[in-house]
Amino acid sequence: MSTVTRPGVKPATMAQALTRAMRDAMAEDPTVHVMGEDVGALGGVFRITDGLAKEFGEDRCTDTPLAEAGILGAAVGMAMYGLRPVVEMQFDAFAYPAFEQLISHVAKMRNRTRGAMPLPITIRVPYGGGIGGVEHHCDSSEAYYTATPGLHVVTPATVEDAYGLLRASIASDDPVVFLEPKRLYWSKAQWSPEAPAAVPGIGKALVRRAGTSATLITYGPSVPVCLEAAEAAREEGWDLEVVDLRSLVPFDEETVVASVRRTGRAVVVHEAAGFGGPGAEIAARVTERCFHHLEAPVLRVTGFDIPYPPPMLEKHHLPGVERILDAVARLQWEN
Repeated sequence: MSTVTRPGVKPATMAQALTRAMRDAMAEDPTVHVMGEDVGALGGVFRITDGLAKEFGEDRCTDTPLAEAGILGAAVGMAMYGLRPVVEMQFDAFAYPAFEQLISHVAKMRNRTRGAMPLPITIRVPYGGGIGGVEHHCDSSEAYYTATPGLHVVTPATVEDAYGLLRASIASDDPVVFLEPKRLYWSKAQWSPEAPAAVPGIGKALVRRAGTSATLITYGPSVPVCLEAAEAAREEGWDLEVVDLRSLVPFDEETVVASVRRTGRAVVVHEAAGFGGPGAEIAARVTERCFHHLEAPVLRVTGFDIPYPPPMLEKHHLPGVERILDAVARLQWEN
């Protein structure tokens, strides 16, 4: 996922790109409001909203009580009256108290009103492991959101996508759950906030690495891991293609199907649990569309079907290069 160096362009982190995306959206549209626990004076627990309250005032970057259901419920009312709230949930598992609001109102309002009342709400959720966090701080909860009709679900893996996808999410008239990989907040790339590179919008996957032997289908925090695995696979004579979904809902089936039909083999990689996880749906769709092109069953490399483990064990829990290469080796090359 390296970025071509351009004269005068300095390295930027994903965190900085996310901050700039909200800052630019707020500057261009006075209806955009940021709200959440400690997003104002503190700038958020990961400092992603740093400086927004100072520039736009506490009325537009607002600290809320520690009550996720109340935060999202207030955002629903704000959106109904013409505002575009951007809600921050401090950690993935902290968002669960807001599920009733999310499922009963955020996801259903447009359908309930026959399209008359969209809810342009962006719900930012830091998610995933890799930071040595404890329980309730490292969940991969994307399956809950993708199983809820009425929501868009997106997750960036690059600095460019952090900016571009967040801008697209805030501009969307549909509610978007914006999943931010915590372990990638400090990843860097050559990126200019003054002239950000254009990226595809919501609903479009990208081939991050072309290959011919098999396709690794992944997203968010697992994209760099899959790219590392693809490089390591060269020693085994395997040429792996890496597809970054970027958007789980809408799902870019065409890009995924085209890749798997070229390679004939596929492995889905994500941190969420395997049973009932996004990989199950992806594997089913790939099998349905690519059955006569597949040389082997679609495999999955995922987190284990357990609550998130203590920090000292997370390296075993999270998909790594060795587990990915082991799955690739199981793709029955003799066929």
